[in-house]
Amino acid sequence: MSEYIHKSHNVSVLLYHFVCPAKYRRIVFTEKVDLSLKDICIDISNRYDIVFIEIGTDQDHVHFLIQSVPTESPTKIIRTVKSITAKEIFKLHPEVKQKLWGGEFWSKGYYVNTVGRHGDENTIQLYVKSQGKEKEYKKLHSQQLSMF
Repeated sequence: MSEYIHKSHNVSVLLYHFVCPAKYRRIVFTEKVDLSLKDICIDISNRYDIVFIEIGTDQDHVHFLIQSVPTESPTKIIRTVKSITAKEIFKLHPEVKQKLWGGEFWSKGYYVNTVGRHGDENTIQLYVKSQGKEKEYKKLHSQQLSMF
């Protein structure tokens, strides 16, 4: 579960859903590779401001639910994850490198989406819009946004 991350000048809950396909959409995520990937991600969490909330593999792609801090852009986060996991998986599983003849583990592209902990886009939009309008603000704040 995500948590508030407290830094010297901010508090944040930034969650990202990433989807990363293997190069050529090759089927490379066996049970062994899946376990290695998760272990590698634990090591990444210990070294960087990147927390893996959930990791789900399909045969040819991976879904990551990642929490990070405002100083890390989504591009920087996924570049770090893809770079380290590719090197380590190739090292631990030479059979994967044989399937991916070009020497790259991940496709160049990825999907990213933000995930809200305290409400969806419409709820937050209404909350922001109602600022300064005491009646609507109190109603919204007490009913839907008591988590803030």
